[in-house]
Amino acid sequence: MLRLKSPATVVTLAALTALGPLATDMYLPAMPAMAEALDTGPDQVQLTLSLYMAGFALAQLFCGPISDRFGRKPIMVAGFGLFLLASLLCAFAPSIEWLLAGRFLQALGGAAGPVLGRAAVRDIYGPIEAGRMLSYMASVTALAPALAPIVGAGLLLFFGWESIFLLLTLYAAAMLLVLAFLMPEPLARENRQSVHPATILRNYRMLLGQRAFLGYTLVNASGFAGLFAFLSGSSFVLIEFMGMTPFGYGIGFTLIVAGFFSGTLISGRYSHRLGRDRLLLLATSLCALAGTIMAGLAAAGVFTPWAVIGPHILFLFGFGIVMPQSMSGALAPNPQCAGSASSLFGFLQMTIAALGGALVGRLHDGTSLTMAISIGLGGILSLVAYLLLVRPASQAAATSQVRS
Repeated sequence: MLRLKSPATVVTLAALTALGPLATDMYLPAMPAMAEALDTGPDQVQLTLSLYMAGFALAQLFCGPISDRFGRKPIMVAGFGLFLLASLLCAFAPSIEWLLAGRFLQALGGAAGPVLGRAAVRDIYGPIEAGRMLSYMASVTALAPALAPIVGAGLLLFFGWESIFLLLTLYAAAMLLVLAFLMPEPLARENRQSVHPATILRNYRMLLGQRAFLGYTLVNASGFAGLFAFLSGSSFVLIEFMGMTPFGYGIGFTLIVAGFFSGTLISGRYSHRLGRDRLLLLATSLCALAGTIMAGLAAAGVFTPWAVIGPHILFLFGFGIVMPQSMSGALAPNPQCAGSASSLFGFLQMTIAALGGALVGRLHDGTSLTMAISIGLGGILSLVAYLLLVRPASQAAATSQVRS
């Protein structure tokens, strides 16, 4: 059995959290091939991504509060079990309708990993240290989206798109074994909450009334919407419109994730030295700048892979800082309902991202313009949420501490 405060536990929680990016990024290079194999259009295949995010968001509303009552471990076991079965359904889906159903069920089960992984870090490390640990955990987790498209492209080339979902099945099975036999329960019994609907709703109402929680959540959700716009549209833009090969797409995606990885390392290294809010101001400014550059290039008719990949590396560098710091800021003042806070945080993040992804699929004009504008708006809105919500809340909290 692993010790709670150990590097091995952090790596295990990162591997559990990595299920989200694996389930979204591994099949991106295969989306055009899937559309052809299932005799459907790009919008229907893109819908598998948006539907996954919608199901992911919905599941988060419930798995966090339930885990506040029964513990993190049993809910993760149930979630990974459902994800395993749903992945098999996706692998053998005879039509796009079956694939959509499988992706939705995948999302319902897969939500347990990221949501409860975040909550477990808050359980173990407390409000201050959690930001640094989430940064390092995000660095480990970043390996998943870095490798996933390359692995997906290789599987597509040699075994067909169905093999991607079979590999996800094996990953879920391995995580189930780790959870069952090695992972201790991080939530102490004295910190468990009632699962009564009135208690859950009271916690959600309390969280939505916190200006800081709402601000940190919207900073993250807006940046994530920009990332999801890229996930939703990039394979069609880069492979179909700009002529990249699936393997070339995987290499480009890896460079983009390297930007995210670098951002998470900066976040962890300078978390104590610069503080959460100064890091977020820098990071949201970078996201807004990168998104604006990409949108400007697309509007000017510059349709080359580097006009997309270059700015998005900078965008993901900023978001690599935003993600762990905004998570820590949202969860820090709510130890009594960390699962509920993580659930609501994730629900709003995924809902906003799913709406943005669906918009990209619906308005896709065959070029990079719609995707680039969506990424630019995501970066700008992230900066605006910081300036209008997070910074005033932090200044008010600092003033209150000085007076007391």
